[in-house]
Amino acid sequence: MKARVPGWLRFACLIATLLSSGCARSEPPADLVIINGAEPESLDPGILTGQADGRVALEMFEGLTRYDPATAAPIPGLAEHWDISPDGTVYNFHLRTNALWSTGEPITAGDFVYSWLRVLEPATASEYAGQLFYLRNGEEYGTGKLKDPSRVGVRATDNYTLRVELKNPTPFFLDLCALQTLRVVPRQAIEKYGDRWLMMRPVPCSGAYELVEWRVNDRIRLRRNRRYWHAAHTRSETVDLLPSTSANTALNLYETGAADVVWDKNLVPVELLDILLKRPDFHTFPYLGTYFIRFNVTRKPFDDPRVRKALALAIDKKRIVGKITKGGEQPASGYTPPGIPGYETPEGLGFDPPSARRLLAEAGFPGGHGFPSFQYLCDTTSRQQEQIAVELQDMWHRELGVHVEIRKLEWKTYLRAQGELDYDLCRSSWIGDYNDANTFLDMFMSNNPNNRTGWKSPRYDQWLREANAQVDRKKREQLLQQAEILLVREEAPVVPLYFYAGLEYHDENKIQGIFPNVLDVHPIQVIHKVKG
Repeated sequence: MKARVPGWLRFACLIATLLSSGCARSEPPADLVIINGAEPESLDPGILTGQADGRVALEMFEGLTRYDPATAAPIPGLAEHWDISPDGTVYNFHLRTNALWSTGEPITAGDFVYSWLRVLEPATASEYAGQLFYLRNGEEYGTGKLKDPSRVGVRATDNYTLRVELKNPTPFFLDLCALQTLRVVPRQAIEKYGDRWLMMRPVPCSGAYELVEWRVNDRIRLRRNRRYWHAAHTRSETVDLLPSTSANTALNLYETGAADVVWDKNLVPVELLDILLKRPDFHTFPYLGTYFIRFNVTRKPFDDPRVRKALALAIDKKRIVGKITKGGEQPASGYTPPGIPGYETPEGLGFDPPSARRLLAEAGFPGGHGFPSFQYLCDTTSRQQEQIAVELQDMWHRELGVHVEIRKLEWKTYLRAQGELDYDLCRSSWIGDYNDANTFLDMFMSNNPNNRTGWKSPRYDQWLREANAQVDRKKREQLLQQAEILLVREEAPVVPLYFYAGLEYHDENKIQGIFPNVLDVHPIQVIHKVKG
């Protein structure tokens, strides 16, 4: 039985109904409506960074592999099958001969070469370019040390065969091929329209859906791509993805039937969380996600590891998950979430105020005296971000005597500030792209654009490189653990706060095709309303 809806919520639902009916007068409603979180910054697979952006791009563009809807494991996509050399460093991908762009042109191996080199090209400024550093000469080209793209380990041996050469055996390479970053994009449109290619119509799409329209702060409408090789298995003809960072608005639209599915725990009103979690249409599941704090180590006094560790040791993480998040999250000591096969996360820094005060005094700030006022950056995507910031502000003042101001920015501006190191400390999160510890750890290598801390450690880089060249799984785990200990215990450019618990809501009697998995990936192609 559903919980009784408060009066304020019933009134808001009426407003949501009027708004949704106003939209419906001009055109037919979509077959499926999903609340997708923040307004996407981009739909370009090569440069996007946000989860909401990626969900749309994964439907519009396809890679060599794609995600199994139930398990999120990599399965054949535009590559029908592949051969792997005995030493695991050479892949020959055989593309489907019936693969077409939504505009009718064939999709070729050359399109993949173009798409991958575009991501690596320094001028593209792709924050996920590091996902292609596993290619032979991929890192050298991506960092500008090598100018000749023909020396990168990807080439078309014919129109339907893509040869990929890796530096070392990479056990998760097929998982990488499913990521939006490695998905194929239309060279013909990008070369013609440049940065405006996604604003032109029609946009050539390679995935299950093509873009009908993108109305900023209103919706993205997708339509089944009839030329997609697997189009017969696309269950919903049209899909609307609505942007919303307001938990109350998301719930209102869902309660009135104006939305069928709501992704993300941030879109559940905190004040109703205890009640809503008891409802059968609110679904929780474990997944690979970490909420953490970044330090900008290029700014004083955060260039001192003692200062960073002092601030970390003054945080009561149990208090944050018990008082604020309250959705089944687990306090995080290490950075890599539990549940990754063949990897045990090492311990990081716990809650130890006396040690925190000692370290701060050793750094020259006894009792917080002389410590400069600083800012903690968070975004405005949910009220919870500010609540956590206020809690941290209180802990640091009470335990260390330091003062922090809270700086709130709208999502896109927040991402830009983080990427430009325009912050002192900032809230961050990372959702695993594949089921391996490397997806969490390689982002803090010196040359990885997702680092965004200014921290560089030759030891860390070397351990990651050695680990990913290691065929002995136990030795690989030990190397990764060494790196993670350096990251969260010894130098602490980041402070893990908690591991996520997934939550989304939909009525299983009305919507089918959504399966919980540790990557929180749910291909829209298989999601549909129950007929009758």
